[in-house]
Amino acid sequence: MTTSPALEVQQLEVCYGGIQAVRGISFSVNPGEIVAMIGANGAGKSSTLRAIAGAVPHTGVIRIGNQVIRTTHPEEIVRKGLSLVPEGRGIFANLSIEENLRLGAWTNRSNYDVNLSKVFGLFPRLKERRNQMAGTLSGGEQQMLAMGRALMSRSEILLLDEPSMGLAPKLVLEIFAILRDINQAGVTLLVVEQNAVMALRLAHRACLLELGAITLSGTGAELLENPKIRTAYLGH
Repeated sequence: MTTSPALEVQQLEVCYGGIQAVRGISFSVNPGEIVAMIGANGAGKSSTLRAIAGAVPHTGVIRIGNQVIRTTHPEEIVRKGLSLVPEGRGIFANLSIEENLRLGAWTNRSNYDVNLSKVFGLFPRLKERRNQMAGTLSGGEQQMLAMGRALMSRSEILLLDEPSMGLAPKLVLEIFAILRDINQAGVTLLVVEQNAVMALRLAHRACLLELGAITLSGTGAELLENPKIRTAYLGH
């Protein structure tokens, strides 16, 4: 029996005025899988995630499970089981950690206390500081909060846009370890990441996006060993 992809994208295009940021790309993410999307700044990675999440106009076909997504309202897409952790985190700085997490659950408030306990189990630092204003957190803690907020919606698919951006190397390792834990708990991940080494080591499969088009794809290990990737993105 063939399992349907958790997320399937066909002929996705995104334009900003006369500029085409994404040029008819197609890919899929299987249930329980981690797929990484790497590429230079301006390659169209963030536009791809934002289109899937309903945050920017686009053409093409997007499926979550067997369901074609026809809406461009992000809150409706969250209700269908997909959440975006945006570049820059997008937390509410003047609200507490717990208030941010509560907002993450607004589309699905069932079992709120159970979900909150799960998030605090993944991020004990957030539990310790649950009443602290989010704007006073470090960059790493803000990333944890953004991830925890997305998990509060009980989404089965998370899109993560540059989760390591601006973080010290030690915190990058911690964030990627948590991503692996989230995946092992049954959440499917699509990760856009500038840190190609970390992304490819994490991913089951990966693709390279260049000028809005997918030019290479394979397992994470295959792309790590690809001469083009090694020269352009790994520095050797």
